[in-house]
Amino acid sequence: MEKKNEDSIIDPVRYATEVVGKDPMATFLGVVVEEAREGYARCSLTIQPHYLNAAERAHGVAVHAVADQAFAVACNSLGTMALALNFNINYIAGALDGEKIFAEATPINTARKISVWRIEVRGNEDRLIASCEGVAYHK
Repeated sequence: MEKKNEDSIIDPVRYATEVVGKDPMATFLGVVVEEAREGYARCSLTIQPHYLNAAERAHGVAVHAVADQAFAVACNSLGTMALALNFNINYIAGALDGEKIFAEATPINTARKISVWRIEVRGNEDRLIASCEGVAYHK
């Protein structure tokens, strides 16, 4: 992927989708980038039996993973490499085995070096599963 200089990226949405969106952990888990554009990402994950907790709901790590990936893709779509500084998640409802969950990341505020993002994870019938906030540092 070509860069303008060490920290700027020539095609930020392509970089966010094809490099960040296909990182090894997200690929291993099966997280898919459904849509990406400047300042926005939507990722999905289909809950598998091995993603369940003792209550037979999606383990928090699976819900967090899809939310974190949407956050990573969105904040890296702005033209400079971005790294997470903080991520908070509130679990609202459980996702079931076989359910496809979606995470959408949108900016609350973007500045030259720091951006703040709202990430929502939703399941069947647009049911809210988790509400999140992420803070990113832009190199």
